[in-house]
Amino acid sequence: MSNWADDLATFGQTAELLALLELADDPQLNAKAQMLFYMALSSGWFTAFADPDFPDFVPAVNTHLNAVGTNPDFIYGAASIDGNGTYLISGERGDELFVMLDIVAGGLGVMEQLGPSLGTLDFDELVIDSDLRFQVMLSTQRPIGWDGNWHPLDPSARSLTLRQASYDWGKGHEARIAIERIDKAHSPRRWSVDEIAERLGGLAAYPKRLAGMALGFIKSQRDKGLWNALEHDDWAGRGGVQGQHYYQGLFRLEPEQVLLLETELPDTVRYWNVQLSDMMWNSIDWMNRQSSLNGGQARLDDDGKFRAVIAADDPGVPNWLDTGGNNEGAIMLRWTGASSGPAPILTVIDAADLKNRLPAGTPLVSKLEREEHLRARRRSVQWRRRW
Repeated sequence: MSNWADDLATFGQTAELLALLELADDPQLNAKAQMLFYMALSSGWFTAFADPDFPDFVPAVNTHLNAVGTNPDFIYGAASIDGNGTYLISGERGDELFVMLDIVAGGLGVMEQLGPSLGTLDFDELVIDSDLRFQVMLSTQRPIGWDGNWHPLDPSARSLTLRQASYDWGKGHEARIAIERIDKAHSPRRWSVDEIAERLGGLAAYPKRLAGMALGFIKSQRDKGLWNALEHDDWAGRGGVQGQHYYQGLFRLEPEQVLLLETELPDTVRYWNVQLSDMMWNSIDWMNRQSSLNGGQARLDDDGKFRAVIAADDPGVPNWLDTGGNNEGAIMLRWTGASSGPAPILTVIDAADLKNRLPAGTPLVSKLEREEHLRARRRSVQWRRRW
């Protein structure tokens, strides 16, 4: 039977992570870390009672559960599976930029341990009818008599991560997707006392795990000295998309300073974005702030380059990345399905010199224009399916 006091004590051990903060006695950092701990607990509820016999794509990360660098352009879903089972996924493709399913040996679910990626299913590779409807079977062997879409399932598979990407938020039609296990009879379980105790114990321990991942990542970036610098990484098997180029680092700005990000673009690229997070590795509020830009939102300069200005105060240019009032935080840029992975350049400059460092044709954005744009951005985020 679940012991309430023991579970509370387990959750309380999350406070040990405060030692990972750059300034462990800073009241503001402590308060934000505690917010992260409770957010992780809330996120964990979505997967704590996940059942591989009755999977469901749950939104464990979203605008409010924005931990571990949640991508503002993605609608996420996570489902628990048994790699020896047979699953039917059905629905409508919609017209999102892409819909991908990452099959992994272990994900971020409460009752899972991280495991390697076992392959990616791109929904654009499926046979889809004229109404954009589809069915695809996942199993270790193709079922006898099944001549529709099929994708092999590794017996070690334990989790599916679904991503729907959009450049133009809230426009068009998002995918509608259902998953069901079909090699077992439909007989919903009734959780036993011992099972409930095990799951609640896992949930109580989850904040230390998820927040530890977030704070540990930021600490590793600090330890590498990646201030106003970027490194290349591949997050496949650790919650990222297989074959995607990631550039990540930290920003640090003094008063009256801005950070100029400049990059070439790949000759071909399916999707790309850049986003900011705080020092808890929470994505900065992208509903109310322009803290991210993607390949559909960004303005390219006449020379074909992308330039963005990372600043706490509005610099009056289209490609402003709002730090949310933070003078320190994290940067991540992704190239997906790209012919190459150009490395961005970061340059700290005085805000007063910004105009001289940008191309002559860079347009100005008035306060009224920014207000209208941010209100439109806020609406578009809410028009998307988030939970």
